[in-house]
Amino acid sequence: MPPPADIVKVAIEWPGAFPKLMEIDQKKPLSSIIKEVCDGWSLANHDQFALQYADSSNCYITEKNRNEIKNGTILRLTTSPAQNAQQLHERIQSSSMDAKLEALKDLANYSRDVTFAQEFINLDGISLLTQMVESGTERYQKLQKIMKPCFGDMLSFTLTAFVELMDHGIVSWDTFSVAFIKKIASYVNKFASDVSILQRSLAILESMVLNSHDLYQKVAQEITIGQLIPHLQGTDQEIQTYTIAVINALFLKAPDDKRQVRLLGFEMANILAQKQLRSIILTHVIRAQRAINNEMAHQLYVLQVLTFNLLEDRMMTKMDPQDQAQRDIIFELRRIAFDAESEPNNSSGSMEKRKSMYTRDYKKLGFINHVNPAMDFTQTPPGMLALDNMLYFAKHHQDAYIRIVLENSSREDKHECPFGRSSIELTKMLCEILKVGELPSETCNDFHPMFFTHDRSFEEFFCICIQLLNKTWKEMRATSEDFNKVMQVVKEQIMRALTTKPSSLDQFKSKLQNLSYTEILKIRQSERMNQEDFQSRPILKLSPLLLVRLMKNMLVTLFNVFISTDKFWYCRLSPNHKVLHYGDLEESPQGEVPHDSLQDKLPVADIKAVVTGKDCPHMKEKGALKQNKEVLELAFSILYDSSGQLNFIAPDKHEYCVWTDGLNALLGKDMLSDLTRNDLDTLLSMEIKLRLLDLENIQIPDAPPPIPKEPSNYDFVYDCN
Repeated sequence: MPPPADIVKVAIEWPGAFPKLMEIDQKKPLSSIIKEVCDGWSLANHDQFALQYADSSNCYITEKNRNEIKNGTILRLTTSPAQNAQQLHERIQSSSMDAKLEALKDLANYSRDVTFAQEFINLDGISLLTQMVESGTERYQKLQKIMKPCFGDMLSFTLTAFVELMDHGIVSWDTFSVAFIKKIASYVNKFASDVSILQRSLAILESMVLNSHDLYQKVAQEITIGQLIPHLQGTDQEIQTYTIAVINALFLKAPDDKRQVRLLGFEMANILAQKQLRSIILTHVIRAQRAINNEMAHQLYVLQVLTFNLLEDRMMTKMDPQDQAQRDIIFELRRIAFDAESEPNNSSGSMEKRKSMYTRDYKKLGFINHVNPAMDFTQTPPGMLALDNMLYFAKHHQDAYIRIVLENSSREDKHECPFGRSSIELTKMLCEILKVGELPSETCNDFHPMFFTHDRSFEEFFCICIQLLNKTWKEMRATSEDFNKVMQVVKEQIMRALTTKPSSLDQFKSKLQNLSYTEILKIRQSERMNQEDFQSRPILKLSPLLLVRLMKNMLVTLFNVFISTDKFWYCRLSPNHKVLHYGDLEESPQGEVPHDSLQDKLPVADIKAVVTGKDCPHMKEKGALKQNKEVLELAFSILYDSSGQLNFIAPDKHEYCVWTDGLNALLGKDMLSDLTRNDLDTLLSMEIKLRLLDLENIQIPDAPPPIPKEPSNYDFVYDCN
């Protein structure tokens, strides 16, 4: 007979004694279990003791996390978090350097546990650490020459403890003084040779910028690109990662005022160019003789996105047809294409003749509005960014520009590849591919090395792609009616080339040479041949409908336990799919719990959105290298009314997928999880399984039978009463 679900078998250690094997009854209060353990070793004052995991995590067992204990877990009896925090608070103020060093080492270790952290913070521990950083360490400056290793270790453990304590999100970052910021900023240079101090100093600066608008301004005054660049030229990839993270944080958290953001953005771009930051990152990070880890790849991706976001202002700016400076750009495009010498430079010739000549040339340039081409740039996106790209192409790749314009102007009208229209649509497409204007994803690490090889990488990217578009147009023998088809093929060519992660723009261009229209057709045909026969259109159409029904029913029959912000609670969907029931239960449930026993209700009609990960209100923003990614991957929130929210952390990935997919199904949105994908594969594989059956003299028709209409109700699936 299996043991009761509430009984957990563990081993408990105590220094100087043999481990004790015992069964923990999860229904009993934790204090009574600790008393029982203390009595077994004849220890008095059981309220001063606690249980802790015996591994390196030093995580305390509490009423909140005790359900995570598994059979066979090794625990340790130790002093309570409050007692331990009090002792360490006193020890780190010792006059003995050795005692202080040992205490700070223990503090850095214990601070990773939120229970201990809360107790230490309650003793005003954060203020004590900041005082030690601001002024306390000054007392030991004279001893640095003879005790430098000890001093460096002491400072390193102090900063480590500070980072770990702040990572729990208990204390606001807005409370720190300018003196503290200056001290941390000084460590970026002062202790550049001490890797541990430099790492923690950079991590603190990044968190300050990300979590406080006021601290952003102060950090920006203390840290310059010139101070950070030397750390990118070293060989320690972790230091390089922290350094780029600080740069990204300063870039990302610019002031909210749009004008100020724009000015700061371009100022930042100028600084990056002056300091040759791009070249340094390319040489010492991307092309260094070592693999790029995931965190570095993420930071490079963020920098890439933020750099391209500098284009957003031009992308969203409409052309003013009355602005002569902007109109002059169009005149320059015409002059370069058709030679300034052929243009009348004097007053001879009537105005009508000049206007007629301009209209003819603008038509050859491929503008939609031949009379006033400025009107072509009033759509946003791509706005003025398209005109910027065209001018860059005309000036920096003049021969290619002139060849494209003259080639197309000599063709029949219907076979002409309109340069103006193509450039506008291509710019819009490239902005969509590179997600210009969107905030970087929290988890993506999809950076492209080739964009770090040129100071004007977007413009060069455009120049390569506009030549590709003209080439593909000719290969497809396209007419004006085929414009959208050509753009789709070009997008596929670009996307397939980007997936190979070319190391340079020249390599990207070479990849495109091997992706001609003929090759794209072969790839498409090959992919179609590789698809299984069971992926027929009727089944593909029916399967998502079945899966939506399946997901909704799972939310009815599945009874879930979730962690809220500070407690466990229960949630399920009513049988009629109209109401979410949730709340606490006095006792642990045995079997299925009726939905009407959960007192709190939320009508599905009131749900505004379902958000996940970092978008959840209860997932506070932390430094890029200090996020609990396991918790983020299981977090989701239901938003309703103007500010109402239900916050969840699913117990495992399966239930996370079931609930997020089920809720999206209720709201009529797409279900995108791996669970959905696997279920779809199962549904779609039914025909192939049928083909594997040993059926004699039965021919399976090639054409599928007609799909019957949906039944008027689904009472046969579940009871709606």
